[in-house]
Amino acid sequence: MYVFGTPLWHHESVNRQAFSLAPSSLTDALYQSLRRRIINGEIAAGEKLTEQRIATEYDVARPTAKVCLERLTVLGLLQRSAHKTAVVPELDADEVRDLFFSRGTVESAAVTVLASGGSVPVEATEAQVLIEAAARDGDFERQVDADIAFHTALVSGAGSRRLNRMHELIMGEVHLTMGRFQAHRSTQGSTIAHEHAAILDGIEARDPERARVHLAEHLDHARDRLLARLEADAAEAAG
Repeated sequence: MYVFGTPLWHHESVNRQAFSLAPSSLTDALYQSLRRRIINGEIAAGEKLTEQRIATEYDVARPTAKVCLERLTVLGLLQRSAHKTAVVPELDADEVRDLFFSRGTVESAAVTVLASGGSVPVEATEAQVLIEAAARDGDFERQVDADIAFHTALVSGAGSRRLNRMHELIMGEVHLTMGRFQAHRSTQGSTIAHEHAAILDGIEARDPERARVHLAEHLDHARDRLLARLEADAAEAAG
């Protein structure tokens, strides 16, 4: 059984834990646990996730497991075709390029809107503070979460529900790649924080072109780190 963070089969002496959560809270906790396990690679690319497996590992009802599977699939952390078992996706180089092309298109539109009014979202500034703190502490997981929060805040700040929905779909897969390939480890967190600061400066200066250029450079660097890691992994697998 898996109880939100620690597999019980790893600790035979641990007693079964009882949850006193409301159904919605239990569903959210289950979703967050599965999401974290997929992102950090504990549930590997290509691995199948079934309602029965989740229900057994977490001691939850199958309808609860089903809701979480559907949510993870919508966000791109799982893939599931008709009448097939959900699988953790394996993204190749072409898919990474397409992912960042789509991401760049959406985020560029958002920073254009923000820079046109010189409006820096408060949430983006708060995320930037968290990124800088994570960089100082060398905390990779916090850095990834804060990075996602930063870009999400930029798109949310543009005020378009449809743009926000498109970005949410894209960022599930982005988060998957960041955690799985851990490409952010190949660069200093302070570098990412510096690139984010340049984007915010362009927005604050009411300079859409400057903001777009800094955003494009930042996303290109992130994409290239992922592609380099993919290439290195492929070379290692080939022996």
